[in-house]
Amino acid sequence: MTDVTIPVVRTIDVSTEAAKARVRARYRAEARFKFYGVAAIAVTAIFLVVVLADILTKGIPAFTQHELNMQVKIDAAEIDPQGTRNPETIRAGDFQLLVRDALRAQFPEVTDRPGRRLLDGLLSSGASDVLRDRAVANPVLIGQTIAVPVLLSDDADLYYKGRGTPILRSPGQGSATLSGMAGEITIRTSGKDFAERTIEVKRLLSVRARAERTEAARLSRVIAAVNARKTALEASLAEARNTGRIGGLEERIKATGDEADALSQRVKQLEESAASLQARFDNHSGSEALTPELPSLLVAINGGLVKATEIDSSGIKGDVILPLKSDAEAKPGSWQIVVYSTPESDRRVADKEVAWLERLREAGIVESKFNWAFFTSGDSREPELAGIRGALIGSALTLLVTLGLCVPFGVAGAVYLEEFAPKNRLTELIEVNINNLAAVPSIVFGLLGLAVFLNFFGLPRSAPLVGGLVLALLVLPTIIIASRAALKAVPPSIKEAALGVGASHQQAIFHHVLPLAMPGIMTGTIIGMAHALGETAPLLMIGMLAFIVEVPNGITAAATVLPAQIYLWSDLPEIAFQAKTAAAIIVLLMFLFVMNGLAIFLRKRFERRW
Repeated sequence: MTDVTIPVVRTIDVSTEAAKARVRARYRAEARFKFYGVAAIAVTAIFLVVVLADILTKGIPAFTQHELNMQVKIDAAEIDPQGTRNPETIRAGDFQLLVRDALRAQFPEVTDRPGRRLLDGLLSSGASDVLRDRAVANPVLIGQTIAVPVLLSDDADLYYKGRGTPILRSPGQGSATLSGMAGEITIRTSGKDFAERTIEVKRLLSVRARAERTEAARLSRVIAAVNARKTALEASLAEARNTGRIGGLEERIKATGDEADALSQRVKQLEESAASLQARFDNHSGSEALTPELPSLLVAINGGLVKATEIDSSGIKGDVILPLKSDAEAKPGSWQIVVYSTPESDRRVADKEVAWLERLREAGIVESKFNWAFFTSGDSREPELAGIRGALIGSALTLLVTLGLCVPFGVAGAVYLEEFAPKNRLTELIEVNINNLAAVPSIVFGLLGLAVFLNFFGLPRSAPLVGGLVLALLVLPTIIIASRAALKAVPPSIKEAALGVGASHQQAIFHHVLPLAMPGIMTGTIIGMAHALGETAPLLMIGMLAFIVEVPNGITAAATVLPAQIYLWSDLPEIAFQAKTAAAIIVLLMFLFVMNGLAIFLRKRFERRW
């Protein structure tokens, strides 16, 4: 008999402590991996929530607008002096003057030119647009007084939206006596109503003194560094004179010395200012001047408002900004101390404007309405008049051109490469290039469009036609790749069955394979369009960043797109444009969410599980 080798049976160690330790280590490693994954998702979600919350917080106020519901007389002498009732003549009338007169009628005490100019600044440059449209549409209104919404300026609108200053009110505890009713007056109180505010002013002076001393100390250290650099340069100059290679050392030494002198002068000014502020703080019983760098203090008394310019523990000296009804003694509780917490120098609206805006709110003529003009108006240099209609239509026209080019060419290219093209080096090279084009930075396509479509073919700059062509080049590789993937997902048995019953290759593809792949193709197309909608860089290269007021009426008209409009607004200095920028981002995100949601719906609705 032949000897049979009995194989050695390998035993698995599962009961010893070493084996149990290895199992526990694997479980710990798996738990750590799960924790890392959950932590990564959580961090991503936190960042997403923070970004969306910041955008919503800044952008939602832009969807509302504050207006004044005012009674305005359409004076025929200003609008239609000849009585022709011609719409063109009426439209050319000075309706802004009528609106300004209606606002001035609310504050008859404002008679000086600077005050009227400041009061007129509460109104938008488009405040009379609604009044003009109504008069043109119905000339019978000329000569009548009608209620009309009057648009406020961006600063006044922001104030009503809470971007002004917190207002603190406290009732007067003592009896207040006044020295007059107009101009500069003094108010004295029998209580200690102003003692706490005086202490607060003194404390703020101490804080400013400490800050200026800290800045002086920092600049002193900078001066020491500058002097050290000057000493090193002087040593280098002494060595250079021995070799005859002085170069520009003398000029650098002079510039360094001038810099040290300027810094020393600044340090001296800061130290003197800090000493003066500290001396004012130490004089607890002295009066204090209320500068624009300090919170504004006003007194609402006898139906008027007095802005304090000087304060002490027993009273104030100030200017009347809203007229008083009398100079009689005010009883305790019948007058108020009003504090505008934000210093006037840090606000967009002055104390007088705040007082006027509060008076208008108390009169009940301020209304907050949905800002339809944001969607129906084009761009403007005035934030309260700026809208996204031009950008929306420009984006729609651009995407229409992109869609019209990408779908037929992209699907045709995908069908040819996947079903008809011979498998050789040329087609392999084409496929590799298509995959590479999908990863090319978008700015490269913008440079291509600038060189080819604008410079070579001479197409109009900043037109949706050119923008659509550039975005078509950008999105076409993505659509081809998605369409090929959809065609590959169709089981080969579908085509083989069609060929088996006598259909040609072309009939099998276009009558059977392509309809079944269409849901995947549509999904890829929508995602590609969403990608194109959010692109900015290639469109900047072809001039679609221009300030365009008019709404485009065709694919060759000058236009901009929503991402470019957002970029343009984000670079403007007005605070109100920050809200407009965030609001436009919200609109863009909504479009992207809708398009991606539509892609998901189509995939879920029509996709087949083979």
